[in-house]
Amino acid sequence: MPESVRIAILAKAPVAGLAKTRLIPALGAQGAARLQRRFTRDAVRVATAAGLGEVVLWCAPAATHRFFRALQRTTGIRCEDQPDGDLGERMLRAASGQEAQPVLIIGTDCPALQPHHLRAAADALTGADAVFIPAEDGGYVLVGLQRPHPGLFTAMTWSTDRVMAETRQRAASLGLRIRELPMMWDVDTPADLQRLHALEHPTNPTGPSTHD
Repeated sequence: MPESVRIAILAKAPVAGLAKTRLIPALGAQGAARLQRRFTRDAVRVATAAGLGEVVLWCAPAATHRFFRALQRTTGIRCEDQPDGDLGERMLRAASGQEAQPVLIIGTDCPALQPHHLRAAADALTGADAVFIPAEDGGYVLVGLQRPHPGLFTAMTWSTDRVMAETRQRAASLGLRIRELPMMWDVDTPADLQRLHALEHPTNPTGPSTHD
């Protein structure tokens, strides 16, 4: 494992009507915002508990949002503004900090992601240029990089089931050595809420998801 691995978390502010919009039909605007708030707190907790290095929260629309400021006060985490641009440009900026060290980039949509997954990804970076945890929907829930590789992120069509496949092709054309860890799932649609409930309540996996 590298000596120190920075963890970058990309997060949206929990604004009703703007956060987790695909879950609004099931949870309502306020419920979707509450879930975004909880997912972000959980992601910070998991990243910090991994004990790999500095954790940086990349905030949209801005780190000055009251939720992010409160989170910074309670956790001591460093918060930065996400730049303008598409997801690839924002991830590339998160990977291109002044610190010349490996980085793991995650979002807030994978509640099954735990500290041991992050440590496994950091371990996998030894002897690899990049590491991924693919997502069941065709994207990925984590990317780890020894150094930034713009070719993995620029001019990509995001939010499709071809993202991971296209990323593999790009990595091959760039001559990058990549490793993939076991696939995971994220919470994007109302159908995913039942799975979330089963994860959090294994003794009652068929009950409705009622968490805030």
